[in-house]
Amino acid sequence: MIVVATDAPLSARNLERLAKRAMLGLARTGGIASNGSGDYVIAFSTAPENRVPHQPEPFRAAAPKDLPNDGMSPLFLAVIEATEEAIINSLFMAAPMEGRQQRRVEALPVEALLPFLRGEEKE
Repeated sequence: MIVVATDAPLSARNLERLAKRAMLGLARTGGIASNGSGDYVIAFSTAPENRVPHQPEPFRAAAPKDLPNDGMSPLFLAVIEATEEAIINSLFMAAPMEGRQQRRVEALPVEALLPFLRGEEKE
């Protein structure tokens, strides 16, 4: 589950566009959203301009404010990079585990992987 939260004033349409870009961050880590993977994204905005009042005024329809399309590209890049970093951070925080019938899975060797993430891998 990927959760994208922003304080940018975005409409439902632009939040959907932002959520789609989060999947690119998943792809950058090697994820392919395979069948049955359960990869979902939810995106929401906390922009005060778009809050719905608990008791709206009668006969007043308020149109939500929305960031212009030209302003979306920096947000797209930010959500891609933030998603990638969050996935890598979660993998690096994993601890060794022991399961049923004493089956053991070791944690990722962080120090050995860092050169690959920096682009310093040996040929």
